[in-house]
Amino acid sequence: MKISVVGNSGSGKTTAARTMSERLALAHLELDSVRHQPGWEELPDDRFAARVNAFMDAHDAWVIDGNYSVIQERIWERANTVVWLDVPFGENMRNIVWRTLRRVVMRKELWNGNRERWSNLFSLDPYRSVIAWAWTRHGVYRRRYGAAREDPRWDHLRFVRIDSRDALDRWVAHARR
Repeated sequence: MKISVVGNSGSGKTTAARTMSERLALAHLELDSVRHQPGWEELPDDRFAARVNAFMDAHDAWVIDGNYSVIQERIWERANTVVWLDVPFGENMRNIVWRTLRRVVMRKELWNGNRERWSNLFSLDPYRSVIAWAWTRHGVYRRRYGAAREDPRWDHLRFVRIDSRDALDRWVAHARR
């Protein structure tokens, strides 16, 4: 099984991917952990793509979570399933605010020494705040993945639209590697 998990920031992509990885014995790659280098520097597109491709080459079965358009086509060309976490807007915003607050207060390291910034709680700039990003991207991702489900280019993919934690748990419980 080769699964791409997509959805808005705060929708639960990484948590879902970790659950799938554990229950289905799949290798897991969180794209944020590759893209965001120390000091929040973004890995250049070519090196980012090379690392993701190397991961896919190294594993017969995997789950990859993230929405990076620079690599999404390559992932989807090799995947057989897309799990789209399409939680309601209000739930998504509650998740992202609480997650961000928890990470800021606890000073939780995310990837490569990076931690959430206090500005994520207050900035209205989507390029400076993950909360603002989630606010502005919810509709964008709904349109993008809704259209992708209908695109003949992706006919080889099984699209699974998940709109709640319960639905995710039911799908994972019935999924087979």
